Amino acid sequence: MRQNVGTFALLLVMVIFGACNRSVTRVDPNQTIDLSGRWNDTDSKLVAKEMIEDVLKRPWRENFYRANQKNPVVIVGMITNKSHEHIDADIFIKDMEKEFINSGMVRVVDNGEFREKLRVERAQQQDFASPETQAKWGRELGANYMLFGTVNSQIDELGKKKVVNYKVNLWLTDLETSEKVWLGDKEIKKYIVN
Repeated sequence: MRQNVGTFALLLVMVIFGACNRSVTRVDPNQTIDLSGRWNDTDSKLVAKEMIEDVLKRPWRENFYRANQKNPVVIVGMITNKSHEHIDADIFIKDMEKEFINSGMVRVVDNGEFREKLRVERAQQQDFASPETQAKWGRELGANYMLFGTVNSQIDELGKKKVVNYKVNLWLTDLETSEKVWLGDKEIKKYIVN
């Protein structure tokens, strides 16, 4: 009897591990793969690229450059997810920062959370780093503009068919005057059949 229980347990373990047979294939990170129809890395990159291209070609940037003879400094601030699903705003923010920085048309500084971490490190350097290598106080780059936004979604569903529409709204605000100098939006619509 005891031998039968051991044999049964071994067979059960083999069946469970056999059922979990998984295949993993490495793919090009730029390849579009949309398994679920949810917001994904491709959506984040596409929206960031198109919206940052749009904000950079609008008059605010050229007006700032003409008045100051230098590129404006931007903080990518809070992006609020108001959609029906979890969207990692940090990934989207980093995609936008990358597009801004790589354009060479603006300068980007960290948001408040990361600036605070830099300040802690700078303070520690005052005690532990040699004087010639210490980061100096009072040399942070002040921002001229801050980018804010929301991600919204709408679902239309009937039977096994579903349409999901994502709408990203972004706006750029002058930190000194609180004037909105740019508004933009981008939509992604997905048709899903289960």
